[in-house]
Amino acid sequence: MIDSPEDDSPAGDMRPGLHGRRKGKPLRTHQNDLYETLLPYLRLDVSGPVDPATLFPQPMSDLWMEIGFGGGEHLAADALNNPEVGFIGCEPFINGVAKMLTAIENDGLTNVRLHAGDAYDALHVLPDGCMGRINLLYPDPWPKRRQRKRRFVSEHAVREFARLLRPGGVFRFASDIDDYTGWTLARVLPSPYFSWSAQAEQDWVLPWPGYTRTRYEEKAIREGRRSSYLAFVRTSTPV
Repeated sequence: MIDSPEDDSPAGDMRPGLHGRRKGKPLRTHQNDLYETLLPYLRLDVSGPVDPATLFPQPMSDLWMEIGFGGGEHLAADALNNPEVGFIGCEPFINGVAKMLTAIENDGLTNVRLHAGDAYDALHVLPDGCMGRINLLYPDPWPKRRQRKRRFVSEHAVREFARLLRPGGVFRFASDIDDYTGWTLARVLPSPYFSWSAQAEQDWVLPWPGYTRTRYEEKAIREGRRSSYLAFVRTSTPV
């Protein structure tokens, strides 16, 4: 087991709290209905330890998580294309959760569970080595210097990712903000539990095979911003 204390990180690099808006425009009638009726059946119970084997109606070959899934474009496509994999999606923004619920209903997805809140609450109730993949795609960059302590990627988060991913599992990060990409490299590369898989420039400037772009990413492309795609492999022993 990897220790995950919260009191030994440098200032500004501890577990951040939950920041930002929780709700935008009023939900449409059907979205609100789904939020009230469907979400309770799909909600991840973070009140105590979670056994992944009990989350889905059928056995799953693996468990993947997407942190901050936004409007759910990538998560819904991933779940649809990998029906044998169980997914946990974390998103505090109510409107994003409502959009994901709509996709779940439209596509008949049975392999997705949702946490409509702080992703750390979901991370902390899951057992060691239970995941094969963790996606963090276009997280809020918190660009101002005084805000950077709010960024999700921290030494605390990296320790939790290492605890949850089995050897050979992958932490994927994508952003169009160069400073956040550098910030992430500076926090993951020193970890003895991860190895950056990139061998050439195309390995971080091109998206992964089968990748579905998010709405935010489409906006970044329209505005001429180039993205970086980082993949870190969980090693079996410290490197």
